[in-house]
Amino acid sequence: MSIKASIQARIQERVEATTVAALLGLPEPVVRRLAGPPVVLDGQTLAPDVQLMLRLQTMARKAGIETLPIPDGRLATGEQSRIVGGRQPVGSVRDLQVAGMAARLYVPTDAPEPGPLLVFFHGGGFFVGDLESHDPACRFLAEQSGVRVLAVDYRLAPEHPFPAAYDDALAAYRWVVDHAVDLDADPARLAVGGDSAGGNLSAGVAMEAARTGLPLAFQLLIYPATDNVRDTRSAELFAKGFFLTDEFMAIATSSYLGDLDPLDPRVSPLRADLPAGLAPALVVTAGFDPLRDEGEAYARALEEAGVPVELRRFPDQIHSFFNIVGVGRSSRAANLEIARRLRDALRP
Repeated sequence: MSIKASIQARIQERVEATTVAALLGLPEPVVRRLAGPPVVLDGQTLAPDVQLMLRLQTMARKAGIETLPIPDGRLATGEQSRIVGGRQPVGSVRDLQVAGMAARLYVPTDAPEPGPLLVFFHGGGFFVGDLESHDPACRFLAEQSGVRVLAVDYRLAPEHPFPAAYDDALAAYRWVVDHAVDLDADPARLAVGGDSAGGNLSAGVAMEAARTGLPLAFQLLIYPATDNVRDTRSAELFAKGFFLTDEFMAIATSSYLGDLDPLDPRVSPLRADLPAGLAPALVVTAGFDPLRDEGEAYARALEEAGVPVELRRFPDQIHSFFNIVGVGRSSRAANLEIARRLRDALRP
């Protein structure tokens, strides 16, 4: 892309961001009218601002990420995240290397020294997403929770198929344990977390920590991918029209796994034999998300294994609401609740 085209694209992106923020920020009755008739499925009603956001995407004829070549899908992922993420304040941000991987440390304004730290793995189906796509969400989570967030840029498929992302996540967490003092982190208050594919990786790291005796105080699993079979009611109900589609998930699986066993517990944590000593968990799901039921099944499996676990479903939200912190009301409110629960878990 030429410099001129790049500038024009950024200007267009800012115009779109301003427009979306203005429309979703209108009084709630107006948003309800603009969104159209309520969407009710499985006894749940989609949040009007989320419904309007989806409608605006349709009206703008935005191509789904799954319909684009992977390099273009990665660019589109970043663009979408910036539009809905906005500019989020945080105490400080520092780029660094973690076990040879690019990483970004977000330090909240009121962070104690030493203090708790969350190692964060981004979502994106293992083939899109990076530090930039989740920058607004990580800024928001860190500042609102008062917990340091260290986001790790693991390798992506199809260039780096399974188990590359899994191995990177383990290497990153081991590095953090060894360098906690350098990060002003309290080794007794380390946590791991992520959204979607990142939730999958976080669950794997938590299991390995329990097996090997690595310190881990908490796991934050935001609509985690836990089972590649996906024969659930939510996978059927919400396969189209709610951002995450069955086509996207098919590309994610083929890119990351190829012909390998989809039930390998390293990629399907729900199929794993859960080890003793797993860290307490908060499992977050969205009502209008194909991954809803498998995430909730994993929460039940943790509970049956004796792990302290809290399941929180946001029934009016869609997959990827974690990134929507700069526009609308309902998604930001849900993320604020997640941040407060993280704070309660690590800063009692």
